[in-house]
Amino acid sequence: MKSNYDKTPKIKISESEDEIFVGWENIFKQISEKLSVVSGPSVTTLVIDTYQGVDDSEVQTAIKQYLGPHSSYKSTAGFKDENSISEMVFPYVTDDRIFGYMTDLEMNDFFDPSRLRELKVQIEKDSSPLKVIYGPGASLCADADVLVYIDMSRWEIQQRMRSNELGNIGVSNNNIDVARRYKQSYFVDWRMLDRHKMAIFEQVDIFIDANKKQQPKGISGEVLTQALEQVNKQPFRVVPFFDPGPWGGQWMKEVMDLDRSIVNYAWSFDCVPEENSILLSFGEETFETPAINLTLREPTDLLGSYVTDKFGAEFPIRFDFLDTMKGGNLSLQVHPSKEYIKEQFGMPYTQDESYYMMAAEEGAVVYLGFKDDVQPEKFISELKEAQETGGHFDADKHVAKYVIKKHDHILIPNGTVHCSGEDSVVLEISATPYIFTFKLWDWGRMGLDGLPRPINIEHGEKVIDWSRREDFSKRELINKIEKVAEGDGWIEESTGLSPTVHIETRRHWFTGTAPHNTGGGVNVLNLVEGREAIVESPTGAFEPFIVHYAETFIVPAAVGDYTIRPYGASEGQKCATIKAYVRK
Repeated sequence: MKSNYDKTPKIKISESEDEIFVGWENIFKQISEKLSVVSGPSVTTLVIDTYQGVDDSEVQTAIKQYLGPHSSYKSTAGFKDENSISEMVFPYVTDDRIFGYMTDLEMNDFFDPSRLRELKVQIEKDSSPLKVIYGPGASLCADADVLVYIDMSRWEIQQRMRSNELGNIGVSNNNIDVARRYKQSYFVDWRMLDRHKMAIFEQVDIFIDANKKQQPKGISGEVLTQALEQVNKQPFRVVPFFDPGPWGGQWMKEVMDLDRSIVNYAWSFDCVPEENSILLSFGEETFETPAINLTLREPTDLLGSYVTDKFGAEFPIRFDFLDTMKGGNLSLQVHPSKEYIKEQFGMPYTQDESYYMMAAEEGAVVYLGFKDDVQPEKFISELKEAQETGGHFDADKHVAKYVIKKHDHILIPNGTVHCSGEDSVVLEISATPYIFTFKLWDWGRMGLDGLPRPINIEHGEKVIDWSRREDFSKRELINKIEKVAEGDGWIEESTGLSPTVHIETRRHWFTGTAPHNTGGGVNVLNLVEGREAIVESPTGAFEPFIVHYAETFIVPAAVGDYTIRPYGASEGQKCATIKAYVRK
């Protein structure tokens, strides 16, 4: 059956395209109009602040082509030198290839005080009719008459890193491997830049979406703010992205209609608001903005007050797919305890998770916890020996494995050694800090870059819960499903997670209209059975929202009541959703 999965979901904001300025010529026409309003006998200052990843040469060419006579300054002229920046960020980046520590640095910390003063004096003394200050942190260099912000999605930043187009903020480190550049962005650049962006958000006159080269789009700050407020009044999807991996499979190619020429697809990130984008639809035009903007700008309406009390302006739930169909086992791994992740990496909560099985061939398995006769010292020593010598590690000797089938739900609280085997597809439901996976064994594989994949036994051995053995796993972690409610044409089941985890999951089977309520907190759902379903407001508060098989969608806390029923080709058939939310 032909895929109906929507890879570019749009959020309808308006029928009018007039709010979007398409192309550099139209963008600078709008900027010029704003400059003409504020210009007078005195000089005018245009500040263009930027996120990481912006193609500076493209923007500078457009400035010269469309802006007219002006004097130009770069914010980076006020930066500290590269060695000083590298020393400043090292405590957060560390010398580990994968892990770092969450930074508390601010944009201002990247500036050298004396250089910044000199830059400010130079700008202030300049009597040119138009002065342009450009680059990251540009708004800290001069008071803007017109403020523009050029934004980027984190996924596009990663693609540009992979093609060696960019390094990290304030340093020219394009020559180091992508994993380390990504790590520095994750722990330092993005945290610092997001804080800066939110500090100036309300002052921005025009936002620019520069995710597609030579295809920029602009929108006024006022319209973007109103659009983000509107998003929180309706169900919506973020833009998914897909990536191959050494163990990747073939299922997503068919179900999600992906490029068949790619060797495999290991991951689908379809609800990771830190790195996904949202597409705001204005008539036939769309404006792409990082989903993190919605979380940071509108946390209470999106997440709910009790969720923001627990987590602040952080989206605490992640849904993604792991495809091993005709692929290989995932790495054998474990996630840190709450205490360990806070102490070692500065994260306030850890990655508890679960595997919801979307598909499984006959005989497919998950590795979960230990066999009853496991000997911890032998397990660790044999892991280290295999890692040091390149020899074989017999996972089956130590780790218990269980045959799984479609719609099984496997709970994986932190400290539990686990991995999914080949020939299955996992919908992974977890807390958000997804980078903190301690790989213990990777079956002797190389990464797609030809390098050995990083193994983290030294971290993993410190967080393993040795009590997670067969009796515990069978009793507490495998299909811990309980019917909690039912009505006309629907059944609601509790499927986990662990009592120690902040996330609760509920599965609804339905042939009729299933009632839902956000309960004052954000809901994340996936249609795990059925070709399509429709989400509706009992009071008509939002337009009906259609979802297709395997699509993840978000229902903001502010929505309150909503219903889901089979739709289109699925009418009269049995459908199912899995829903996650934060426990009160």
